[in-house]
Amino acid sequence: MLTILRRIVLEFSQEAEFERALKRMVNQVKHALSTDCCSVYLSDYQNQQFVLSASDGLATSTLGQTAIGFSEGLVGLVGQREEPINIADAHNHPQFYHVPELEEDDLKAFLGTPIIHQRRVLGILIIQQKQARQFNENEEAFLVTLSAQLATAIANAEARGVIGRQNDKGWVKQLTGIPGAPGVVQSEILINQPKADLRTVTLEKVSNVENEKQRFESAVEKTREDFEELAENLSDKIADDSLDIFEVYKQLLDSVHLTDEINAKINFGWNAQSALKQVVDNYVIQFESIEDAYLRERANDIKDLGNRLLMNLLQPDLASPKLPSSFILVAEDVSASMLAEYQHKGLLGIVSLTGSNNSHAAILARAIGIPAIMGIEQIPLAQLNGQQAIIDGYSGELFIDPSESLQKEYEHLIAEEYELDDKVKQVRELPSITRDGRAIELLLNAGLSVGFEHSKDAGAVGIGLYRTEIPFMNRSCFPSETEQTEIYQEALSAFPSQMVTMRTLDVGGDKSLPYFPIAEDNPFLGWRGIRITLDHPEIFLVQVRAMMRANLGHGNLEIMLPMISGLAEVDDAIRLINQAHFELSAELERYLEEKLPKPKIGIMIEVPSAIFQLKELATRVDFFSVGSNDLTQYLLAVDRNNARVADLYDSYHPAVLRALNTIAQESSKSLVPLSLCGELAGEPAGALLLLAMGYDKLSMSPHNIARIKWVIRHVEFKRAKVILEHVLNLSTAKQVRSYLYEQLETLGLGGFIRAGM
Repeated sequence: MLTILRRIVLEFSQEAEFERALKRMVNQVKHALSTDCCSVYLSDYQNQQFVLSASDGLATSTLGQTAIGFSEGLVGLVGQREEPINIADAHNHPQFYHVPELEEDDLKAFLGTPIIHQRRVLGILIIQQKQARQFNENEEAFLVTLSAQLATAIANAEARGVIGRQNDKGWVKQLTGIPGAPGVVQSEILINQPKADLRTVTLEKVSNVENEKQRFESAVEKTREDFEELAENLSDKIADDSLDIFEVYKQLLDSVHLTDEINAKINFGWNAQSALKQVVDNYVIQFESIEDAYLRERANDIKDLGNRLLMNLLQPDLASPKLPSSFILVAEDVSASMLAEYQHKGLLGIVSLTGSNNSHAAILARAIGIPAIMGIEQIPLAQLNGQQAIIDGYSGELFIDPSESLQKEYEHLIAEEYELDDKVKQVRELPSITRDGRAIELLLNAGLSVGFEHSKDAGAVGIGLYRTEIPFMNRSCFPSETEQTEIYQEALSAFPSQMVTMRTLDVGGDKSLPYFPIAEDNPFLGWRGIRITLDHPEIFLVQVRAMMRANLGHGNLEIMLPMISGLAEVDDAIRLINQAHFELSAELERYLEEKLPKPKIGIMIEVPSAIFQLKELATRVDFFSVGSNDLTQYLLAVDRNNARVADLYDSYHPAVLRALNTIAQESSKSLVPLSLCGELAGEPAGALLLLAMGYDKLSMSPHNIARIKWVIRHVEFKRAKVILEHVLNLSTAKQVRSYLYEQLETLGLGGFIRAGM
């Protein structure tokens, strides 16, 4: 039964035409379970009804025509309850809804399961039988499992339909993801092509068949040469029997059946990559259906061969395309390196099919002020390339090929965005002080890119978080003490009269070093931050020495320790810092007229255990800095990079806000300076709450400094305190956000949380 289930799902997801996929699926389910009827109803939220979309057993004339309201009949009941409903005789059920045209009068037994994706009912999968009986547990389990596995495929097909549908008059092609970075932009889409992967190929037909055949033949020959080269290069490194796989690949390439099938598809009008995909997918399905485990594994060989052929087919297309003057970057997984590559080449916005609002790409997008949408369900990227689009980074909406009226509406909003930015720039050099005289320091988060030229005029009074990871990441080995010293000097000299807080190396989790790989099942709870550097004091000591060397002649260095979870870590780190200071002082005493400055030492509060040890920690360090991103992640047990649970990650969750308030109160009692350097600091509503809690300093991206300063200068501290008091009594993040956005609108600050002024 498992093999059958796997085959049904695989064939459904690989079918080019959605309607045909549904038709095949209901037929397969009907036969697999030996029932008299299998049907699928899909949700139409606009009209609040389920539409019969495919059936093997009901009247074919009703497909696409018959609709049942969300609250009507047994179909509606399954949708309402969001659980399977198993009835021996449906006609006797009080909620049975008779639809004569369906011709289901002789069908008694009924089993319906909801198809749910991300808490949204996409449709209902139903089996029916003439015999009045209850379907057994195995049948129910099969249908439930199938519904769950089909959910993602149907969601993706739904997204493909939105893009591929013809633009009817007045209809808008709209996709919704997770708001990644605020702002609005309108431009042409540029696709960052992923590695060759048959799963990403969109089926397309062509007129020039002979050209496609030549492309395919060239790809076959190039792939054969690749395998010969690989075998030759590895011949003296691995056993001969392990090299046999390349012979298998070459035999497959020479297979008459394979090439003939692909050429047949090309003759039918498909382009080479479409033909390749269809044939390879069919072979994969066949192999994965085999009971024998060894033979079933050969499906992976077929996939690998197919992807290698595809790579050689697309080789000319994979070359760097000529960039338009301005564009929206769309990719399956937008990375920080992509942003760095395109940032100064016309990049206006990003759309990532994966990730969440707290992926590093989203964080970097917010840092450089580029609108972003994350976590849009997988769609064929090729269909988007070159199309005009609008990104609304506030709502997470992506409009494809927008209508003229929608374009004009957003052009107006974009103009208002520019107007607001011009206003905000006016307060850049002014102090961050409320209308009733409460001051708070605004600092920079730095280190995401090399250089500080863009940061000097941001209006900050120092660096609250300097990430030291970048020099380590952009290399093939650990940087030397001298190399690190030069880099840190640049940061310290950029703000000569202001404090610069440098965080010691914080890698692990989702930040890796290419030359220092860490493989863990649960990296965010694993070997990261201070845990790594304490286990490798040689790395920690070199870095701290470099920081202290760089501080000579400046005296504005503060050292901050990440991921502190206990007192022992602090004690060990301070011992090593003191050791480094002693050794460096001894080395330099003959050259220095004055003592080597000893920097203040602080810790990041980002692990919940630290909250309950603040009194003890206060006796050991000079300052606290809250890393609200990781603290939120650990308090809510949510991986902030996982799109599936992204909606659960919320810095405005009452538990998070109450924890932040507790930290502020305990720090005040201990007279320890307190700052916050997470994303919350750069959000208008978040900044108001933190101000009211009593945070001394807020550290954020250069882009946000002036905006937050504007907000602070346009409120009274006593009003912020009232808002905070109300917020701390709310029960859900939704209530908190709703109330805060309402307050910002009342204060005339709505332009910071939505498009336009």
